[in-house]
Amino acid sequence: MRIVFRGPQKTAGTTFVFNAVRKMVLSSGLPFEKAKVNPNWPRLAYGPAPAKGQEAEREYLDIYLTEPVPAEQVRPALEQAAPAGIQLLSVQRVPYALPSVQNLAVAARYCIEGDFAAYAPAQPAETFFNAARIEIVRQAENGLTFTQNAKPFVREAQLLSPRVLHLTLACVEGKWLRPQLLLAAWLGVEIPLQEDAPLLEEFAFVREGLFWQDGAGALHLI
Repeated sequence: MRIVFRGPQKTAGTTFVFNAVRKMVLSSGLPFEKAKVNPNWPRLAYGPAPAKGQEAEREYLDIYLTEPVPAEQVRPALEQAAPAGIQLLSVQRVPYALPSVQNLAVAARYCIEGDFAAYAPAQPAETFFNAARIEIVRQAENGLTFTQNAKPFVREAQLLSPRVLHLTLACVEGKWLRPQLLLAAWLGVEIPLQEDAPLLEEFAFVREGLFWQDGAGALHLI
């Protein structure tokens, strides 16, 4: 069963959410397959979690059951057992052989809100994100810099208003890029070497959803 849910926002993080949904499945009474790591736990596949400093409108969970159960029965069982802050958005049965969300997702769309003008970016958003090369320069404590071309990650960028930017970012060779890094590069903010260092915390970064890609290259919301 593939579950799409909205988790509690601004919580302790991914571990908190995963523990909450695991307890939900344990309490649901569903005939779950046992996890190899611990036979007392259900076998679950949690989709790519939002990174540090992000919230998510849609999170993903695959639940492996030992016998067929209609989605119409799974949803109320989970909703009754759901802890505070977990809101189920959809429940659907998917063939066992289909890839997990972790392997299916090829892109993520983010909504970024904040006062971009306060940083007086040197280029308009459209110019920066549509350039042939987008450089992210990280600063090490010893004064060295490390430059990365982030262009392969950018599928689409759209400035919806002076305070709202939509970014659709691709997963490249199994790696995701934090939108904070791209925003900092556009705004001219120094980027530390540490991958998950706090950055632009006054902005809201919301992952609106993950997408799979069909044979024609079109993206579809998972």
